[in-house]
Amino acid sequence: MKKPISVQLYSVREAAGKDFPSVLKRIAQIGYAGVEFAGLHNFEAKEIARIVKDLGMTASSAHVALPTKENVEQLAQDATVLGYKFLISGFGSDAMKTEDGVRECAEKFAQASELVKPYGLQFGMHNHWWEFDRKFGGKTPYEIFLNTAPEMFSELDIYWSSKAGADTVKVVRTWGKRIPLLHVKDGDLGEKIVHKAVGDGKVPVQSIITAADDSVLQWVVVELDACETDMFEAVEKSYDWLVEKGLGRGRT
Repeated sequence: MKKPISVQLYSVREAAGKDFPSVLKRIAQIGYAGVEFAGLHNFEAKEIARIVKDLGMTASSAHVALPTKENVEQLAQDATVLGYKFLISGFGSDAMKTEDGVRECAEKFAQASELVKPYGLQFGMHNHWWEFDRKFGGKTPYEIFLNTAPEMFSELDIYWSSKAGADTVKVVRTWGKRIPLLHVKDGDLGEKIVHKAVGDGKVPVQSIITAADDSVLQWVVVELDACETDMFEAVEKSYDWLVEKGLGRGRT
């Protein structure tokens, strides 16, 4: 079944910082079914929720600060207003230089997952390359995280895992029951980090999405951290390619 396509709004952060409502309108005009938040650019959650609804989109998810006892109520309130249940966060490379560091991070994710559970929310990890380019006791940080935090889901960033040398198709097949969201990002896989519109790079996007567990995967989320071409053109081209290949669907 074709999954709805969302876009991580971090991709268009510069424009969103200047005129967030206009950016949301442009995303809707492209055809996206949903948006994944990365901040609200000084707008109230209720106002953004109304705009997203009026544009015929829904909120798939949001990247947030690590849930703690101090902030979980606010995170849950925003999620309720904006209409998503998936909260995502991550750690930087420095936090995972050692096995002890990885396990400490994983424990924090396990605790965060338990904190959001009473609110009907789910907490997940967004990876970069450092969850895949090293091993401790024969296991990658990614594996340690998923084994340590059984309630946590994975929003697998397929570019970063591939860039780190992982067989991302195999990762998706192995952990598909824990992957309700895929960060679909494309680009070159050489030494230089170059992101491109989905379909223009070297990531085996079609094979990866096809390998996902259809009963678990809920959203295909486009994200481009940076792009050598115009970002909106890349975001639109990514959407068009996914629809054309039958790998996702928009609002209609």
